[in-house]
Amino acid sequence: MNRDRIAIDVQEVVKTYEEGRIRALSGATLQVREGEFVAITGPSGCGKSTLLHLIAALDRPDSGRIVVDGMDLAEVRDLSTYRSHRVGLVFQLHNLLPTLSASANVQIPMYEAELSLWERRAKAQRLLEAVGLGDRANTPPIKLSGGERQRVAIARALANDPPILLADEPTGNLDSKAGEMVLDLLRTIQQKRGVTLVLVSHDAQIASAAERVVRMLDGRVVDEGLSGHPAG
Repeated sequence: MNRDRIAIDVQEVVKTYEEGRIRALSGATLQVREGEFVAITGPSGCGKSTLLHLIAALDRPDSGRIVVDGMDLAEVRDLSTYRSHRVGLVFQLHNLLPTLSASANVQIPMYEAELSLWERRAKAQRLLEAVGLGDRANTPPIKLSGGERQRVAIARALANDPPILLADEPTGNLDSKAGEMVLDLLRTIQQKRGVTLVLVSHDAQIASAAERVVRMLDGRVVDEGLSGHPAG
């Protein structure tokens, strides 16, 4: 991990919807260093989730430039491989497949990594143990609590050892206790694995857990500052 290296470089990004009638991003600019934990906050509709989705290559900007881990996303042909190996995604809705076990859900991204069945199962077990769910590997999501489901989703996001973890309101559907556990888990992963973590939250208290808080308004980054939490 090189703290001087820029892992995410967003330059003057514009994104509109409905043929330009809705302007989600208006020249957003942001840089995130390798291994840094950054929280993006701001009022509803400020563009924070849109920005995260563009970094994840779930959508394309109208203009501007996004470079992630040295790759200009406009020049990446295989965005599926990019999402599978370079970024791990955690959303407010965990999006687990209800008919599969926790282990099978974690293994889904591994199918692009050419691992054997035994390797997939063993790695999924290690990841579930890392999020405190080693004994729930064979349990389907419907029998897990909301906090446990989100922890499975985090384990799935780590399946292919991505250097960057993107979390969009990961505690939004959880009660305060479960949300605190998920936030602590994300911070522990960031510190122990050295991943770059970008978290979006409308909750200032959640955002304050980050090393740096970025505030957005009207599709732009308007303020950046330290939260008081040192680097891990």
